[in-house]
Amino acid sequence: MTELTIDLSDVPLTPFGAREEQKLEAALIVGTLYSPEVVELLKDPVEKTTWLESLAVAAAAFAKYKAGKPVSKIAEEVGRSEQTVRAHIQGKTKAGKLVISTYEKLKSGTLKLVVPFSGELQITGVKEGSEKEKEELARKATELEKKVSELQGEVERLRKELDACRESNNKLTSLIELVRSKLQQLEELKQALSQV
Repeated sequence: MTELTIDLSDVPLTPFGAREEQKLEAALIVGTLYSPEVVELLKDPVEKTTWLESLAVAAAAFAKYKAGKPVSKIAEEVGRSEQTVRAHIQGKTKAGKLVISTYEKLKSGTLKLVVPFSGELQITGVKEGSEKEKEELARKATELEKKVSELQGEVERLRKELDACRESNNKLTSLIELVRSKLQQLEELKQALSQV
């Protein structure tokens, strides 16, 4: 069995737009789920569902908060009261504290997720003598692995496009500042000429 390292270095800490917000939310959920404290909590089947829901709400609220959304809007989007949202983003709930801790690790670059991975999909629970079913499941598993590979390529392509867009945006911002500066100089020149 090998280990799969999940790279979270490109997760936006101050998300801009829905996609980046979702990326931060997902990183907070996954990062928190793999913390030793939560792994222990999730062993209790009674608490498991409640914890997963609370964790998901806390992560969503915190990601939206980091995106600069007001508490009233966050409450509307996550379907909880403003009081509950505030409690999560201020770390007054256990789920909120854990999510904030995960965020701080993400921010400092100390959050490392290493997941055990066998490198192959195990097909279990199929009755003996149903070779056809096993073959069908194996075929589907191969298709899914191919799809994952394609999606990883697409994510990389989109990441490059985003980097190019950010670079273009920076150039445009610089150009706008230059134009504003020139317009200011032109206005000052016009005022000076009008006084002559």
